Amino acid sequence: MDRIEELRLFLAAVEAGSLAAAGRRFGHSPPAMTRMLGALEERLGVRLLERSTRRLAPTEAGRRLAEQARRLLADYAEAMAEVAGQGKVPRGRLRVAAPLVFGRRHVAPLITDFLDAHPEVTAELLLSDRNADLLEEGIDVAVRIGVLRESGLVARRVGSVRRLVAASPEYLRRRGMPARPQDLAGHDIILFHGRAAPPEWRFATPEGREVTVRVVPRFAVNEAMAAVAAAVAGHGIVSALSYQMAEALAEGRLVRLLREWEMPALPVSLVFPSARLLPPRVRAFLDFAAPRLTALEVLRPDQAGPGGQTRASTRSTKTSAAPR
Repeated sequence: MDRIEELRLFLAAVEAGSLAAAGRRFGHSPPAMTRMLGALEERLGVRLLERSTRRLAPTEAGRRLAEQARRLLADYAEAMAEVAGQGKVPRGRLRVAAPLVFGRRHVAPLITDFLDAHPEVTAELLLSDRNADLLEEGIDVAVRIGVLRESGLVARRVGSVRRLVAASPEYLRRRGMPARPQDLAGHDIILFHGRAAPPEWRFATPEGREVTVRVVPRFAVNEAMAAVAAAVAGHGIVSALSYQMAEALAEGRLVRLLREWEMPALPVSLVFPSARLLPPRVRAFLDFAAPRLTALEVLRPDQAGPGGQTRASTRSTKTSAAPR
């Protein structure tokens, strides 16, 4: 059996949960489908589907194969359409990954606007504060915050963010305003810990030297907006990325602290596996998304805002990509 057809039949069986149903769709008998699956499993040396009396379910190996097969078949169909002169119109499924808060607020509405403009495209948005493996997980485009470490990825920069420290006016009236990072030892700290890391906050002196301050949290939470909300409610000082507290800062519900001690800005980029032979849907999305993200005020953290002047910084940083 042709290998492309083999993958098509296997994927159909996974999606239908039945060999017989997948066979009917493509005109194959149940025995033929059983032989196809058996030959595929024997050749790969792994079990791909668990069979019950009511339904088939993919094993972990089967799930990974189905995901790769789905992408391969989509790319194959698009390549054939391209050769046939039909590939200029964006079509097919687009998979985008983005940090949780930024993706929910800014990437999701951008994607729905893109779908309105391209009716032959479908999309899936994966929101997570971990850096997904684009090739392993079949992701077309990802939004990354921080200096990129992965080789083989192409990046289109769309802005930057800063890690800020802030507290509510009410808290500052009660407890006073820290003048330097070491003063945080005398304050209630709200810690957002998205990763398994020591409770340390990093700062930079006006001369460019890095300062690390170990903090003892009064309240710790693993979700950024919950930490920001606790700070707005007056429970302490929080450290978060600028876009996560932009609204509260603009409305005066938070006050930006220790501005002269902030670390350099982190780049925000659209990344994708390769610039060669991009499918039309991916190229169209990049061209659609990049200028709209660049125009976002939250990706220009050095513009003047309530309560302070801008601070330009030309220092470089080795901070690794850290989506939030």
